[in-house]
Amino acid sequence: MRMAFGGFVPPRGDGLRPEGARYIGGGLSLWRLGQEPYHSAASRRGRRVTLLGCCGATGAELNTLATAPLPADITWRWPGTYAVVEEWDDQVVLHTDPVGALPLYATRFESGWAWSTSARALASLTTTSPDVRRMVCGVFAPSVPAAAGTRSFFTGVRQLTPGSRIVLSADGRQPRLTTVWDPAPRPSAPHRRLRRALTASVSVRVTLDADLTCDLSGGLDSTTMAVLASAARNGHRPLNAVTVHPRGNESGADLRYARQAAAAYPERITHHLYPLGTEHLPYTRIWAVPATDEPAPSTLTRARLESQLNWMRTQLGSRTHLTGDGGDSVLFQPPARLADLVRNRRFTRTVAEALGWARLRHCGLAPVLRDARNLARTSRRDALAALVRTFESPAPANRPDRGNLRWFTPLPIPAWATPTAVRLLSDAVADAAAAPDPLPGLDISSRTLVDEIREVARTAAADVELAAACGISLHNPFLDAHVVDAVLRTPLDRRPPVHAYKPVLARAMKDLLPPQVAARTTKGSFNADHYAGMRANFADLLELADGRLAAIGLVDPAGLRRHLSQAAAGVPMSLATIEQVLSTEAWLYALDRESGPSWTRTARDASGEEGGDNRG
Repeated sequence: MRMAFGGFVPPRGDGLRPEGARYIGGGLSLWRLGQEPYHSAASRRGRRVTLLGCCGATGAELNTLATAPLPADITWRWPGTYAVVEEWDDQVVLHTDPVGALPLYATRFESGWAWSTSARALASLTTTSPDVRRMVCGVFAPSVPAAAGTRSFFTGVRQLTPGSRIVLSADGRQPRLTTVWDPAPRPSAPHRRLRRALTASVSVRVTLDADLTCDLSGGLDSTTMAVLASAARNGHRPLNAVTVHPRGNESGADLRYARQAAAAYPERITHHLYPLGTEHLPYTRIWAVPATDEPAPSTLTRARLESQLNWMRTQLGSRTHLTGDGGDSVLFQPPARLADLVRNRRFTRTVAEALGWARLRHCGLAPVLRDARNLARTSRRDALAALVRTFESPAPANRPDRGNLRWFTPLPIPAWATPTAVRLLSDAVADAAAAPDPLPGLDISSRTLVDEIREVARTAAADVELAAACGISLHNPFLDAHVVDAVLRTPLDRRPPVHAYKPVLARAMKDLLPPQVAARTTKGSFNADHYAGMRANFADLLELADGRLAAIGLVDPAGLRRHLSQAAAGVPMSLATIEQVLSTEAWLYALDRESGPSWTRTARDASGEEGGDNRG
């Protein structure tokens, strides 16, 4: 199991914790597995405050937290990916990361509660099984994260709502939840806020490990990470930056842009190339993926990821690695912005941006404007209710998709989804429609961005687990709450147009990025690799198609095999749902192969660390 934190309410007297974990903070409530950084400080009022994870607060700032009420912005005030725990005699208060990049989970245990950063650890504690309805939502509606609600991928284990203050009482009462993060707009310049936030988020990682490595794919996001990391190292040896490329082909656009970026900083960046061969194709031995809290996004490309990480660890000495993952979700404007412009009567801008979007999508202007007007009149609850009706009475689309001007853009339900799966999905969306929205004051584009970013951040935590299995701590600074908060607070009139390619990032970094890279408006595609990988690993994929999901009645294996055969033959189609079902099957296979973490009990004097600051 990867590094994790957790605890009990009320505190234990028997030292219960995962095998290999140690209690921290001088008590028997909070445990740590591995060397993830934390800071803990006691007060004379019987209260202890602990920050879990990577945080850029100074020691002086942290030491004031134990004796004063915590500020409302405690989990996004500083750069890093972290959560905050307040321990009292009769309760624990958890302050969750607003983005969900460090998700917290909780489950009932005996007469109280157990909580952890690892859903799988809690599932092992309570001997629960994978949650069938949650898997249905993940396979058939990953773009509708509201359908999953607070369910984790394990029955009875709930994800605690991001951006909240949650009180877990020792008497086992229902948690008391207060939403504390609501990114209301601020008038300052968005590119300056983004520059400050990203610089701080990268710098805190360099402080933890000056010898970290970084992706350098040639795109804006990873190049920004590499340039900022190289600047923050202050006299250390050059940053090792890595670009992957097809073996025998060094002429691709991504590699060309990466070389330009490295050449701009010859004293600060050492550029390494990592060639990819047929042994790294997508779908290769995906059944060998390690067990994680949920299906990891990199499951299908695990051969490439693990090979690259192992090479960086052995050849470059890497223990910490930065990526630009999350940048796409954080920096793009959703097309729903057009509806917000209509709602706010910005009609001139609506027409101008709709024209740009229509050109980008190769469709007519009038339909885009009509869709923007209709979306402006639709509430989030009404959109979810309409999805329920769609799932219950599917009908062929009566018009083409003109640009995703909707609250939610679910994937088409494939013919091999069973009636049981469709019913479970419909029930999940109906429950979401009936539940109150914790962020009712946001406009449509901001609310949809929050959903998307949180989905990307939580699933990225599973990729962090994959990297930890290779001995590397993986970081995605774009998904820091400090960064996301800076972006989402941009007022409507200062947000970039929907058809522009990351203009705020390009402006924020214009003095650091080579002009050619800053002006880039495209990125490389690996679609051909996915089809080649599907053909090369077709026999393994057919076997996975007749796996656990078929056994519990969620997919028709014969129909799924036909769909796989067509995809492997090169029939044009979306691979999204196929990839979701294969990733979930590989995850279930990993859970069967690897038992969950074992739990042990020891006396207090053998339980471990006492108090203080530990940066890992």
